[in-house]
Amino acid sequence: MRAFSRAAITLTAILGLLAFATAQDYPWKPTKPITIVVPWAAGGSTDQVTRVMAGELERALGASVVVVNQPGASGSVGTTNVLNSEHDGYTWAAGAIRDLGTYAVLDMLDTRIDDWYIYLGVSNTGVVAVNAGTPYKTFGELLDAMRAKPGQVTVATAGLSSAGHTVMESIAAATGVTYRHVPYDGGNPAVIATVAGEAEVVTQLAVEEAEMLRAGRLRALAAHSQVPLFLEGVGEIPAITDWIPDMKIPTNYFGIWIPRDAPAEVVETMNLVWENVMKNSDALRKYAAERGAIFDPLYGDEAIEAARPSVAHQAYTLWDGGKAPIDPATLGYERP
Repeated sequence: MRAFSRAAITLTAILGLLAFATAQDYPWKPTKPITIVVPWAAGGSTDQVTRVMAGELERALGASVVVVNQPGASGSVGTTNVLNSEHDGYTWAAGAIRDLGTYAVLDMLDTRIDDWYIYLGVSNTGVVAVNAGTPYKTFGELLDAMRAKPGQVTVATAGLSSAGHTVMESIAAATGVTYRHVPYDGGNPAVIATVAGEAEVVTQLAVEEAEMLRAGRLRALAAHSQVPLFLEGVGEIPAITDWIPDMKIPTNYFGIWIPRDAPAEVVETMNLVWENVMKNSDALRKYAAERGAIFDPLYGDEAIEAARPSVAHQAYTLWDGGKAPIDPATLGYERP
């Protein structure tokens, strides 16, 4: 699938609408429930933030917003179902923008971020954590173990191209270590499996690991970031760049996507809701603060441009690691 024709929504029109739009006079008034498909298991990072945003959207639009989990094939199953549904503005997808942008590289789904209207809510940070019963007390100790036991240390993630998989692949690319990948259908199942001892390590997002870190069932070793991550109830988690100084870590944005050929009034309304409601959302701010995410609502061209570095990084990480069959360069991705 290639990019749909763009709806003609000018900056002047948007600014004019911003001056007077309220929950009662948005251009689009839904007449039936809106469905947001989360293409991952319940309880994971996408599911969590989507349910917070769905609540804000319900209040803004005065309509029911239903979140449906459709996991499978690294998120491509649920996303495909949205593309195959009627593009009438009532069925949306959700997820991490870099997953949406790399389905084509994985030869799972021929789509690009330019095929969608993008509405970002938060960005998330991966955390390298271990089962509390393992001997690893620092990230350095874990790296030493992976070097001493190539391909033997088990790492749970939400599957190929998931946030956790990307974290581990970037570590492998930067250090040369190998590991045994244990994939699941979502971040929450990967976390629970590590707590249960099915894997030694989990590299999913802070928002997915937070409760088990606070409970002492997991031990945080490093945040996949260039600065330490402070997580309420856990404390400061050191930056992975303390051990790998030159690691490139692009921002990992999460949000909602609407097919590019949706009715113009739906898109106009969503732009206004993101500007008027989501950018001022106390509920989304509270979620981000409590779960170790970063509050950063974006939409329109600003969202697309913010997302491109993360998508390119993900695409080349998968390609360089031998996990993707399609060369990103053939799809127009510039190497970061």
